[in-house]
Amino acid sequence: MSETAESSLALPAQHGYTADKAAYLRRLKRIEGQVRGIARMVDEDAYCIDVLTQVAAVNKALHAVSIGLLEEHIGHCVVNAAAESAEAGGAKVKEASDAIARLLR
Repeated sequence: MSETAESSLALPAQHGYTADKAAYLRRLKRIEGQVRGIARMVDEDAYCIDVLTQVAAVNKALHAVSIGLLEEHIGHCVVNAAAESAEAGGAKVKEASDAIARLLR
């Protein structure tokens, strides 16, 4: 194996969110706990409006994570690709646009 291939295997991929990875993981763990709480509420026959209120809170929290990841992607991945070439930048813009479309469905 060449030195370049070895070094590329040793280094983890750098994504836009890498610097904030720990914060994202904490937020996702909190959301995971909220979802478990909702399941417990349903299991305990909680009032439907109370359950829906908690579902809305989880949706809002996931939305905040999504927006943060999207901002990181645009600020890092799209900008870096655009600096590389117009074609690479265009591909990353398309990728971001597709992600936004999925989030809006």
